[in-house]
Amino acid sequence: MPQPSQDKNGRLLLSGNEAVALAALHCGVALGTGYPGTPSTEILEGFSALGGKAQWAPNEKVAAEVALGAAFAKARVLCTMKHVGLNVAADVLFTMTYSGVDGGYVLVVADDPGLASSQNEQDSRRYAEAAVAPMFEPADSQDAYDLLQVAFATSERWRIPVIFRMTTRVCHSKSPVKPRFAPDVIPTAAETGAPATDFVRNIAGRVMVPGHAKPAHRRLRAKMAEMELWNISQGPNLVEKRSESLGIITAGICYHHIREAAPDASVLKLGMTYPLPLATIRAFAATVDRCVIIEENDPWLATALRAADLRIEAKDDATFRFGELSVDRVKRILNKDTSPEPVPPRGKPPELCKGCPHTTSFEVMKELNCIVSGDIGCYTLAALPPLSAMDMMIDMGASVGMGLGLRHVLPRDQAKRVISVIGDSTFLHSGLPGLVEMAYNPPETGHVLMILDNGTTAMTGQQEHPGTGRHLDGSGTHKVNFEEMAHAAGVKNVFTINPIRERAMLKAVLADSLQKDELTVIIARSPCILAAGRIAAWDKELKAKQAADEPAESGSCECGGTCQH
Repeated sequence: MPQPSQDKNGRLLLSGNEAVALAALHCGVALGTGYPGTPSTEILEGFSALGGKAQWAPNEKVAAEVALGAAFAKARVLCTMKHVGLNVAADVLFTMTYSGVDGGYVLVVADDPGLASSQNEQDSRRYAEAAVAPMFEPADSQDAYDLLQVAFATSERWRIPVIFRMTTRVCHSKSPVKPRFAPDVIPTAAETGAPATDFVRNIAGRVMVPGHAKPAHRRLRAKMAEMELWNISQGPNLVEKRSESLGIITAGICYHHIREAAPDASVLKLGMTYPLPLATIRAFAATVDRCVIIEENDPWLATALRAADLRIEAKDDATFRFGELSVDRVKRILNKDTSPEPVPPRGKPPELCKGCPHTTSFEVMKELNCIVSGDIGCYTLAALPPLSAMDMMIDMGASVGMGLGLRHVLPRDQAKRVISVIGDSTFLHSGLPGLVEMAYNPPETGHVLMILDNGTTAMTGQQEHPGTGRHLDGSGTHKVNFEEMAHAAGVKNVFTINPIRERAMLKAVLADSLQKDELTVIIARSPCILAAGRIAAWDKELKAKQAADEPAESGSCECGGTCQH
């Protein structure tokens, strides 16, 4: 993230993600952790570029747990992920609201209305209510910068993790931000107000066995009642009184659509959306003849207000529940226009890059008439024409389990065609349990798992992961060895093949593996075409350092001598 320049009023032009990164620095965040996922990825990258300590975790659950440990030591922590990543982190989320924290804990989750780069359109607001976690929703970059400070203050005051919900439009749109400090200044701990880290034992508060969790649940509900009163009296909610005939209640990016679509309407813009400031909402609704809820995705806010016996109007779900809202769509909602919407022009379908090594791998699978259980990454594009070579994709890591399920129940002639395909980052994210399951409950026909190792997390912008041997900032670290992992899990047949240079070998090995009633892992290793130069430069630097520290054995393979050719 390059240092932005300030205008004469001291403002910076920042995206929402950049604003959160800068706010994290100015709040004295001790550790930022997460897993890359559009539209949230740039937050940690920006925080690191500004001088903050940031790191990628293998998956979102681990990231949330690392942040929790740091928050138990009174540190301020930022944990980032996209909406589907919150599914992975939900296990810890639902209990860490019980245990609470000793430092400030903000969990940034970026929703993707309209599925710009996601496999579903889930609404993370439901997680706040289900897990009983306070939630803030910024409307633009300045809002994101300011609300992050409020979120940390809330977390520390009530000793509870806080959800900071953003959406694609807020994450990536740029707007002016006036920061507390100059952009080239890293404030001191005293200036940020961040507490000194320290560990104080609290077994009853942090060991969530039933005897401790039951009173913790009561404390949690009492905290939420207190926070609702605070949200009513002092919360970051904005009331703009204009027309008495029309009032609109909203949060997030929809506020800006409303200001353009209905400039004369009175507006209640909610900054803290859970717990809802019901008294504030009720008072606002009483001042207008017609009260309309404008929200993207699910009718979460409308449902809550109707349950509170408020007379409000909401969008027509059949028409407007899907995709992002816009100025035109808001006008249609206000006009109760449910006529068919214009069909957007068909865009150019995404495709794998020219020269991508995954193309060769999927061509081989298609030539061998494989039933391909696929996974999430840029290689998912192989499901589209002209390859059309992936048969299923549901969630990260599911390729292994789904492939095994097919192998267990299909007739033998079909079962022998099944292969699970997963990328390197996704394998480390959530494919390892599938590998263990593969060895623990092997199908009678065996199974074949292909790991597409292109040396980066390509789909989200070429981020690092534990299999690259590099940290988020590019510095060296331990490099996880996929071949050794496969052997340790109990798979005897492990092959490492470059799909570009050894296409014929890949086809021969795959064909042979499909015929055997054995377990096989094939690592198709060739660098991402977009990151190849950077990967080669880093690998050269790393090998030079290794050679200086300990000379490599002559004739050893790049995989450490564990592959079979």
